[in-house]
Amino acid sequence: MGPVSLFIPCTVDFMMPRVGVATVRLLRRLGIEPRYHEQQTCCGQPAMNAGYLDRARKAAKHFIDVFGDDDVIVSPSGSCTAMVKYHYPELLGGEPSWRRRAEDLSERVFELSQYLVDVLGIEDGGGVFDGTVTYHESCQILRRLGVSRQPKALIEQTRGTTFVPMEQADTCCGFGGEFSYRYAFISEEMVRDKIGHYLDSGADLLVVSEPGCLLNIAGYLSRNNPEKRALHLVEFLAGPETDENT
Repeated sequence: MGPVSLFIPCTVDFMMPRVGVATVRLLRRLGIEPRYHEQQTCCGQPAMNAGYLDRARKAAKHFIDVFGDDDVIVSPSGSCTAMVKYHYPELLGGEPSWRRRAEDLSERVFELSQYLVDVLGIEDGGGVFDGTVTYHESCQILRRLGVSRQPKALIEQTRGTTFVPMEQADTCCGFGGEFSYRYAFISEEMVRDKIGHYLDSGADLLVVSEPGCLLNIAGYLSRNNPEKRALHLVEFLAGPETDENT
């Protein structure tokens, strides 16, 4: 198994570093020793979404310089993965040499569950959870990457776990990056609906593959339903951190 480089998005780095730690623990459990480039920065998605295309191009070029020689790049964020795979070639379309580098890199960037299931053929992450679990289909992961079966396969193969469906699992939770604060009242209603479907499912736990969605959903739960939990997929698969697996 070749080397794997870890791409950690800003949301994880600044707001939920536990997701990054869990990603490392999970990969190591599966016999993969990830490497981390300390020079990595934001992929440029927020700048692009805000219309600052020059800044997004600068971030894209830096990312390509940092990761350009790596065989495989894996991230616990589908939206950031989609940014690199699909938007970098578009952003750099006016500069042929950079576009070629972006297109080449796009073939080697994967969302974590996509890499485990589709590339390595791993559906058993070695985790244990005694209870029922449901899953939120994050927009970018589902619609841009086409990833849906993969995280659910990993959940279903977790020992002790019963997977239960959730109504409107593929409906946006209301995060959408800038959307959540530009249109806060709409976002609040959307995440309220999402949590209602979670509660109706009867599941003990809601699993999410996108850090932004997790930030939105977990924030709502902490304010309104603190007895219920949401976890990132890698946290669920890696399990609680102990002295034995740190």
